[in-house]
Amino acid sequence: MTTTQAPPPAPTLLDTVKARLETALPNAKIAVEGTSLVVDRGSLVEVSTFLRDDPALKLDFLSNLCAVDWPAKNYLEVVYHLFSVALRTGPLSMKCRTADRGDDAKMPSVTPVWRSGEYQEREAFDLYGVIFTGHPDLRRILMWDEFTDFPMRKDYKPPDDYEWEPTPHADVVEKVKELQARTSSSSEGGA
Repeated sequence: MTTTQAPPPAPTLLDTVKARLETALPNAKIAVEGTSLVVDRGSLVEVSTFLRDDPALKLDFLSNLCAVDWPAKNYLEVVYHLFSVALRTGPLSMKCRTADRGDDAKMPSVTPVWRSGEYQEREAFDLYGVIFTGHPDLRRILMWDEFTDFPMRKDYKPPDDYEWEPTPHADVVEKVKELQARTSSSSEGGA
């Protein structure tokens, strides 16, 4: 009696990507962790450009970029979700990590590769403190310019006083009251 073995599973998008990267970019530092490709920050732009331009992959759309704070591991991680609009494949999850959470919380910008990364990198910078080198306009996008911390980090401590935003609330309230008074008087006069 002979036993038959089931055929091996078809390669996943992740398997295909890893094999193509290892062939095309032998010096790139890449690994697979769970369902994600992990790329060293020194290889990030080169790997990203290959993923976008390779005719078999055409990962031409960065749909999402988010940051994750790992205080116990002392790094910040940026997660990229990539799709191929041309081939209708994806998502491919790719991760890249900073060297630490302090002075070297840096990685190259992928905005030159995927334009959709521009605002998403600004958000990760603003809320987590990831510095994207080579970004065309890296500045705060959600917090005000004078804000000095990163509110999405796990060790963030909110201030005791919530009247800390530099917005002149009293001036705004007064202008609204004046507008309401003018609107009210003009609508009464026309009736």
